[in-house]
Amino acid sequence: MAHTRKRVGATVLGLSAIAAIAFVPATPAQADPDIDDVKVRVDDLYHEAEAAQERLHDARLDLADLRRDLRGLKADQERQDERLDAVRDQVSDAVVRQLEGEGISTMGQIVVSEDPGAFLDSLSTMSSFNDLQSSLLSDYDTELQALEIRREATSDRTDEIAELTEQLSAEKDTVDDKLAEAKELLADLEAEERERMLASRSATVRTPSSVPASGRAAAAVQYAMAQVGDAYVYGAMGENAFDCSGLTMRAWAQAGVSLPHSSSAQFGSGPRIAASDLQPGDLVFYYSPISHVGMYIGNGMIVHAANPGTGVVVSGLHSMPYVGAVRPG
Repeated sequence: MAHTRKRVGATVLGLSAIAAIAFVPATPAQADPDIDDVKVRVDDLYHEAEAAQERLHDARLDLADLRRDLRGLKADQERQDERLDAVRDQVSDAVVRQLEGEGISTMGQIVVSEDPGAFLDSLSTMSSFNDLQSSLLSDYDTELQALEIRREATSDRTDEIAELTEQLSAEKDTVDDKLAEAKELLADLEAEERERMLASRSATVRTPSSVPASGRAAAAVQYAMAQVGDAYVYGAMGENAFDCSGLTMRAWAQAGVSLPHSSSAQFGSGPRIAASDLQPGDLVFYYSPISHVGMYIGNGMIVHAANPGTGVVVSGLHSMPYVGAVRPG
């Protein structure tokens, strides 16, 4: 739906505003909130909540990636610990053997040796031993540095997870706040006006009796269309309630295609499709940054989970600010 209409501040409905104009002669109609203005504000709040919910989905996907990274880093760190322990043992053995051999000078060993020539020949072996010891010490230093790098990476990932967890909490609070504000605006309207406003918002394109889809897209379209009339719930992905990306994710899952629970992430789930080449089953995206997704069903129409006041409905392709489309699978 269009978002170019004027906004009216929440103070129109506030008790403070009513008190401020109480001394000015006015008819009751002048003091009442304008239903069209309230509709615009409620729709804006629903979309702001949806945008926050989609950011929440993105943050959860990022968090899952970070946790996978952390598990990998910890496994690397454990392997590095084992390698370091092995090199440490080799260095320790080499040092002990060297110390045990320092009890007599090289000249003294030649004198007391039963075969001085054979001992002199062994000096080359001693030189090789020293080279090996030097190499072991170098390996030890290298492995120690590598372990430290992994420890730092693990610490960084842990910090990122903590920061992202805080972001998740903030986005959840935004969703709750926007939804609560929308409900408060609706509660301030008289029951009759509220019902009329909800009915006008629910007015959508007539649901087609059939959608000509083929291949795997047919299964996705069939599922999405079967959900028309279901409720919109932020973060939901079925069975009887959905948010926008939850609906498209579940629909394409029926066709064996795995999609992330995020509208912006789903925008990367397949090749980009021009609006003139859309086919039933294609995913269509709205707003900038992307915060809403629906499924094209042909004849310039989409099926989508719209908002809490509307639920899953059929609407026009350009009923919202259109961004682009992709073809999953």
